Amino acid sequence: MPETGPISPAQTSERIPSPRGRAPERTPASEPAHGPAPAPAAQRRVGMLVTLVLGGLTALPPLSMDMYLPALPEVTDALHSPAATVQLTLTACLAGMALGQLIVGPMSDRWGRRRPLLIGMVVYVLATAICAFAPTTELLIGFRLLQGLAGAAGIVIARAVVRDLYDGVEMARFFSTLMLISGVAPVIAPVIGGQVLRITDWRGVFVVLTVIGLLLTLVVWRWLHETLAPEDRHSGGLGEALRTMRGLLADRVFAGYMLTGGFAFAALFAYISASPFVVQEIYGASPQTFSLLFGLNSIGLIAVGQLNGKVLVGRVSLDKALGVGLAIIMAAALALLLMASGVFGDVGLAPVAAGLFVLMSAMGLAMPNTNAQALMRTKYAAGSASALLGTSSFLVGAIASPLVGIAGEHTAVPMAVVQLVCAVAAVGCFMGLCRPWQRTEEAAS
Repeated sequence: MPETGPISPAQTSERIPSPRGRAPERTPASEPAHGPAPAPAAQRRVGMLVTLVLGGLTALPPLSMDMYLPALPEVTDALHSPAATVQLTLTACLAGMALGQLIVGPMSDRWGRRRPLLIGMVVYVLATAICAFAPTTELLIGFRLLQGLAGAAGIVIARAVVRDLYDGVEMARFFSTLMLISGVAPVIAPVIGGQVLRITDWRGVFVVLTVIGLLLTLVVWRWLHETLAPEDRHSGGLGEALRTMRGLLADRVFAGYMLTGGFAFAALFAYISASPFVVQEIYGASPQTFSLLFGLNSIGLIAVGQLNGKVLVGRVSLDKALGVGLAIIMAAALALLLMASGVFGDVGLAPVAAGLFVLMSAMGLAMPNTNAQALMRTKYAAGSASALLGTSSFLVGAIASPLVGIAGEHTAVPMAVVQLVCAVAAVGCFMGLCRPWQRTEEAAS
């Protein structure tokens, strides 16, 4: 993969040509080392309501996935399908979210953020409502795919809006703030799902998701205004979008952060996909106990994400924080593999839950910093860059999802193997492509 030249992690020298032939913005030498001068106050003053809207959009994927997790065993029984087939309903939704971002991201660079977002949200509501009445597993898989395709609009455009409004270190801080807001979703989603199953069956979970999607659509329509000025939009069609993405992928460092984040997300999704069966089927926990453990793990992710945004950012380089997070993820995955394979004997649920807690918490260092470092490489193609980041993560996650159940429902070894392989791959991409030590030396000289 060809290199496009080093960029300091704190700089924002854009690699993609700006629209209408305008030269890309670069950080002048007179500016502080931590990033460019603040944008105009009117542009940067993002109200709490808009922050909550963006948090809600980024919370939509965990809501769509995690509320449904406690119901997986029930869906297996109700639709008379094997566990591996029912897990494809997760894979279909994840694949839809991956592919949908490739479509919506460039659209938002051309037509603005607001219009594609509203269209996607409306389709998401309709697809989710149909899932509630799906009579067969095959139909459920199909409409979960459509649900993911439409829900991708919220993910990709929320990241692009952050790039429109923020830069440098402040963008990393804002991503950590979004993690606090959107991170509440994984905490409450399985709890809500578990409580819904107390009063109704798995179809009621999709009814609740439909209502949430409808409310979020109305909030977006009322309070989220356009953030991409007409003069900053791309006027080209499919050809220009493909050239933009090719330029992004040719940037070795951008591609490195993209792959690092993608493999880290795959390790996370291996946990999401396998944990209902590991915790409930192997260790005999109830849906409510599983929901509690899942919520605790999500709290760990939120807490470390806030530590990253409030304490580490600005004091420790983003690459150092990212490297520590990846090392912890790899160590936790190795410990889980040793426990699942019986090296330490029958360890029970508590040690396995502790290992999953550490792995999940370390994601609070990996996820916001990979997004910030990658998006610092470009400004005038934020939608396309956001699409590539999201698509790579969701596609790798979709591949990892069925692999965790390949040996059946009665062993956690496949989950741990997938997590360890993905963690090692993430570290390899970070060290081999991003090469943070090399860029730090070049920036210093």
